[in-house]
Amino acid sequence: MTVAERTPLVELQHISVAFGGVHAVRDVSIDLYAGEVVGLVGGNGAGKTTLMRVLSGAHPADSGEVHVDGKRVKITNPSDAKHYNIETIYQTLALAENVDAPGNLFLGRELTTRLGSLDDSAMEAETRKVMGRLNPNFKNFKQPVQSLSGGQRQGVAIARAVHFNAKILIMDEPTAALGPAETAQVRNLIRQLKDEGIGIFLISHDIHDVFDLSDRIGVMYHGEIVDIVEKATVTPDDVLGMIILGKKPGEVTDTDKAAIELRG
Repeated sequence: MTVAERTPLVELQHISVAFGGVHAVRDVSIDLYAGEVVGLVGGNGAGKTTLMRVLSGAHPADSGEVHVDGKRVKITNPSDAKHYNIETIYQTLALAENVDAPGNLFLGRELTTRLGSLDDSAMEAETRKVMGRLNPNFKNFKQPVQSLSGGQRQGVAIARAVHFNAKILIMDEPTAALGPAETAQVRNLIRQLKDEGIGIFLISHDIHDVFDLSDRIGVMYHGEIVDIVEKATVTPDDVLGMIILGKKPGEVTDTDKAAIELRG
């Protein structure tokens, strides 16, 4: 079955968002398929985070439509997004620092006993199960997450999304501020999620991350999509040109290339 014959997991159609008179996102359309990573890149203020905030329910679109599994849906808040199995892992991770991994996994969705008390053993058992699948080496189930490494913390945030049946995952700068070993660990987690059929929108400033993990790359510039390209058809320099100049690779002149080199 070709991509054209498949139904996207999610499709954003003609999304626009304005703050006052400034168009943060202007008429943007992008889709995502099961088992695919779409990198979303652009300079600061390009609109990529605002676009994903529409999908996550954090900010309403002024116009446009969202389709999940081919059906138009209304996402007005994060609860709506979760209903459609859309989960977001923010750069800040949104973890409770003084709470352990099971407590964070079930934060806001705690399991309780028949008597109404927290069922700590059940939550730990479920956490061990999901972490065992994602990261068998994880052992620190009873430590506050503030004592975990950056890679382990990212793993807890990913486990929380996966446990609650995420089909569409928005990841905002997942390897920011991580060392090489932890970056490799998180990249492996992303590949595993992809293999399990989860679709991932990957927001990143790291071109290496984007090229290592993405199948397609969407480049935004001043609130608009410059192009959405198959990774195999472009080079990092092509993508940088789109980010800096807002031009597709075939539109970049020698003068433009010289300007990019000077800025690099």
